[in-house]
Amino acid sequence: MVKKDYRAHVLAVPYPSQGHINPMLQFSKRLASKGLKATFATTLFISHTMKPELLGSVQIETISDGCDEGGFFEAQSIEDYLTRLKAAGSKTLSELIMKYKSSAHPIDCVIYDGLCPWALDVTKQFGLVAAVFFTQACSVDCIYYYAHHGLLRLPVTSPPVSIPGLPLLELRDMPSFIYVAGSYPAYFELVLSQFSNADKADFFLINTFYKLEQEVVESMSKVVVSPLLTIGPTIPSKYLDKRVENDNDYDLNLFKLDSTRTNWLSTKPPGSVVYVSFGSMANLTIEQMEELAYALKQSNFYFFWVVRSSEESKIPNNFVQEIGERGLIANWVPQTEVLANEAVGCFFTHCGWNSTIEALCLGVPMVAMPQWTDQTTDAKFVEDVWKVGVRVKVDENGIVKREEIERCIREVMVGDKGKLMKENAKKWKELATEAVSEGGSSDKDIDQFVSKLATI
Repeated sequence: MVKKDYRAHVLAVPYPSQGHINPMLQFSKRLASKGLKATFATTLFISHTMKPELLGSVQIETISDGCDEGGFFEAQSIEDYLTRLKAAGSKTLSELIMKYKSSAHPIDCVIYDGLCPWALDVTKQFGLVAAVFFTQACSVDCIYYYAHHGLLRLPVTSPPVSIPGLPLLELRDMPSFIYVAGSYPAYFELVLSQFSNADKADFFLINTFYKLEQEVVESMSKVVVSPLLTIGPTIPSKYLDKRVENDNDYDLNLFKLDSTRTNWLSTKPPGSVVYVSFGSMANLTIEQMEELAYALKQSNFYFFWVVRSSEESKIPNNFVQEIGERGLIANWVPQTEVLANEAVGCFFTHCGWNSTIEALCLGVPMVAMPQWTDQTTDAKFVEDVWKVGVRVKVDENGIVKREEIERCIREVMVGDKGKLMKENAKKWKELATEAVSEGGSSDKDIDQFVSKLATI
């Protein structure tokens, strides 16, 4: 028998989108720092596009999503993509496990994204340890768990909704797939299917930290059959405990970085800039882009606005010329680097979980303008539970007017409530660092996971 020079070999299988790749890759790097051999499976399309070979201490392998030439955009619909992903992913994941089975480094455990429940079936066919990885907040996971198991009656007709461990939720506080009944049925089925076979998984890994969601972590731990471990936040170690070597930023960006633009921030006073970004998927209407643009201009604060190249045509004509040095627009930037800059005083965000937890970890208060999926629930917690931001009010036509946007920005940047938000943000930053530092809640849970694997 070959003597192992590592404690166990884990294979990480993310759902192939930007917001799911980064958290699992960061977790893989942390596991490698604990003495595990970590392999990360990207799709062939992502591999051909990004050409990663080795990411820090994590080695790269490939599987297929059935769309090897064009990725998601090769599919005819969401349903078509998910069907291809399941069929091709199951086949190629099985082949990858087989490849390692006959090598000196057989795989001991598969960590799979909850959006890929087929990966659990493949893993168990080989008798391996399986850990389901949830990239979203535990609160959102809990809502989907209750919905899948019929413990939350749908459609919701008489809010507020009461779920153990969560605050009372109005309809607008629920994930959009629930509060807008019938919207994106394929995605709704996808998020609920995370729990279709999860009771066969050996571990539940949640991208959060205990003190951030203590009540719902306790509650959900009582209803799932496997150990529920909080292993987050999964942002680069540079911004937290600094214990993972060469972990300065995310390594796989599916959008071209415009990092030179961040130099603009160094010319601005501390706390003077509103950073605006809506993540990798949100698409604002032309009317909403116009309202946002002129609210930023009217506010008279400096602003740094990330607008993906596919959205640039929605910026009002001559707007860039009109703002001069007051604002800067970039296509895609290293977000943690921006949020960590002392010039940033406020994050105007869609409240995707990665963006939300990055802001919490870096002590930046928020203006929340959620668009869909889990963002509405995250925004509820930002405003009412963690008290680190304010949520915009939407008018009867589904638009957030410029006056409302400007009001919220002012409240966070210079209002009396904004001072409390900044204090709370600083507190969560300290607690996030504590969680992943030696002996912290997430560090202990990760050690528990590693110890179990090491005994295989």
